[in-house]
Amino acid sequence: MASARSTGSLTRGQLSPLDQLRLFEQKYDPGTRALIDRLGLPSDARCLELGAGAGSMAYWLAGRAERGSVLAVDTDPRHLDAGRAPNLSVRRADVTEEDFGEGAFDLILARAVLEHLPRPDETLARAARWLAPGGLLLVQDFYYLPAEHAATPVSRALVGAYVRRMEQQGADMGWARHLPSALARAGLSGVDGSVAPAGPGQSPQDDELIGTRLRQEGHTLVENGLVTQEELTSFVDALGSPHARDMTTLLVSAWGRRPRA
Repeated sequence: MASARSTGSLTRGQLSPLDQLRLFEQKYDPGTRALIDRLGLPSDARCLELGAGAGSMAYWLAGRAERGSVLAVDTDPRHLDAGRAPNLSVRRADVTEEDFGEGAFDLILARAVLEHLPRPDETLARAARWLAPGGLLLVQDFYYLPAEHAATPVSRALVGAYVRRMEQQGADMGWARHLPSALARAGLSGVDGSVAPAGPGQSPQDDELIGTRLRQEGHTLVENGLVTQEELTSFVDALGSPHARDMTTLLVSAWGRRPRA
């Protein structure tokens, strides 16, 4: 049976190559780490990372929570190395079905995961129950800005095609807009958040990640008649040009804690 879940890749059922995962980590790890450092992580914290990818955040958490533990889960954990730290464990798990037990963790991190699930609010509410009293849930997902407002005609075509393709795979590209309110509805306290732009020209890392993704996966947009090969080539060739600078997405980070009483 085909999965009802988006893979985060333009090709259903196929993971993006490892180098794309690592480019994503290089781009977004510094901000995620800074948030966790600011919010506070005890050295004995029990941590859970949902959708751990290539493992960079799980390895970092294992170093920060050196007297605690880190459980890194993913539907495909082949890029995760449990031997990187004595307090790190790895599990193959589907977060829409897995139950980690109430009050089991002091920190739960879910980055670029929930927007790809069929019922993200339900999974978020379940994750909130996995927190110990005072425990922190940090969720980061992307809100895609309207494609018709993109900077150039080629950008409008490419961004629109990308969003349509992802939505066909089950992703909700607008879900992150109400992420803070979803945390509050899940019963967490002290809910807060921040927003950071991403897209062509926002940083060299943005351009490298976007270019790599489209070189590896953009052919699916062409094959499905969503864009032409000329539009795809023009978009990729324009990366790095000030005329093509754009904000295509907003990274929404939101967090809250399980009340102590």
